[in-house]
Amino acid sequence: MLKIYQIDAFASKVFTGNPAAVCPLDTWLDEKLLQQIAAENNLSETAFFVENNGDYDIRWFTPTVEVDLCGHATLASAYVLFEELGFKGETIVFQSKSGELKVGQDGDRFVLDFPQQTPVSCTIPQPIQQIFGSHVIACLKHEDYMVVLADEAAVINATPNMQLLQLLDLRGVTITARSEQYDFVSRFFAPNCGIDEDPVTGSSFTQLAPYWAKVLGKNKLTAKQVSQRGGEVWCELVDDRVYIAGYAVKYAEGFIEVEH
Repeated sequence: MLKIYQIDAFASKVFTGNPAAVCPLDTWLDEKLLQQIAAENNLSETAFFVENNGDYDIRWFTPTVEVDLCGHATLASAYVLFEELGFKGETIVFQSKSGELKVGQDGDRFVLDFPQQTPVSCTIPQPIQQIFGSHVIACLKHEDYMVVLADEAAVINATPNMQLLQLLDLRGVTITARSEQYDFVSRFFAPNCGIDEDPVTGSSFTQLAPYWAKVLGKNKLTAKQVSQRGGEVWCELVDDRVYIAGYAVKYAEGFIEVEH
């Protein structure tokens, strides 16, 4: 049996934010089994971590693939360590395929310390032009395509064709625009990773924050990912890092039966 938690990340109450499964492990299991567990959970991400000399090695799996970076499942893992497993330090250090990631606390919020991934302007791919058309005012890319739309309503009302998005060569597509209540809003789509729309995508803010900081001329930003579940995110740029903060709540805990 393995312990499992389901945590709603970037959420101050259950049924909002982005649900992630978290499985603390004593030692690493076979990669095929990790993928099977993630597929069975059928959440956008399942995080697994193993303690290693005071740090924690962490990996993330969608229902179909392993990914190199995931924000909300890292936040969920930090919640489990701080709130459920009694971690006593001020900062949790995760070692990942994207390097060292740190998570601390600011009151009731959890703060991710992630590397900036500053997007660069690019030619608008034909599928993006076909889906969003005249609403597109800029297109950039890094880990994902980032499409800046004309206004907040265009982001909220978008109904992209997932078959067209699957033609793209990067992990996913973020759409974003300025907002009246927040500095900006966004949504994230990654059908090539088994996720049509991700409710709140922590890693996308490593690209969104540097862009909007430059556009708006400020290093501290408030944002909302305006998916159906929705989630509020606070960002701050410090040198080549992005601090990404949000709340988290526990939805469930239990055990899973697997042979390993």
